[in-house]
Amino acid sequence: MGYVSVAFAFGMLAVQKGLPVWSPILISITNFTGTGQFAGIDLIAAAASFAEVAFTLLIINLRYLLMSLSLSQKLDSRIGIGKRLAIAFGVTDEIYAVSMQENRVLDAKYMAGLILCSYMGWVGGTVLGGMASTLMPPSIQSALGIALYAMFIAIIVPPMRTSKPITIVVVMALVMSCMFHYIPGLSSLSSGWVIIICGVTASAVGAYFFPVFNGDGEQEEDKP
Repeated sequence: MGYVSVAFAFGMLAVQKGLPVWSPILISITNFTGTGQFAGIDLIAAAASFAEVAFTLLIINLRYLLMSLSLSQKLDSRIGIGKRLAIAFGVTDEIYAVSMQENRVLDAKYMAGLILCSYMGWVGGTVLGGMASTLMPPSIQSALGIALYAMFIAIIVPPMRTSKPITIVVVMALVMSCMFHYIPGLSSLSSGWVIIICGVTASAVGAYFFPVFNGDGEQEEDKP
């Protein structure tokens, strides 16, 4: 349901910017990146060059490389290359967060169920948003803009309530993000690089000060 609401806003916004109804639907079918798609339609509407669109989305989506590296260590070793490629296409912030909270090895069936439910919600929400873009009043349309942020908050709050290390890492990333936004010089850095720097730095500090230990009290060397 969280994906439906955000995708609804994406489909509606794309049509408002002058794209035909089929365009955001095709984008959501062939892509699966909320932040990247929102940024992409802004560039398309501004008549940006193909190279500019491609490079911007590359920077924004670089964080998926880090997520995939981490998630791959939790996947069943029997999952073949074809299924791993399909899983790679489906890695998003939300899917990564839900997967990493599972205290077990993740098999192909679990990942398929998680990704397909989210993907259908994303594509279906885009279809509904594109078709309803001319029917909703402006006040409701603007309110849907917070849907993406609400979904992120819903993901991180539950583990923060039960884990002090996670709370510290999230707060650290939040403080760093504010620094990049408000401090002159740092604020000129693109949002894609800011996400990567904040995420890697906060995670590295958390891994150093709050290492994971196995049942024998020894630190596990193969943990992400």
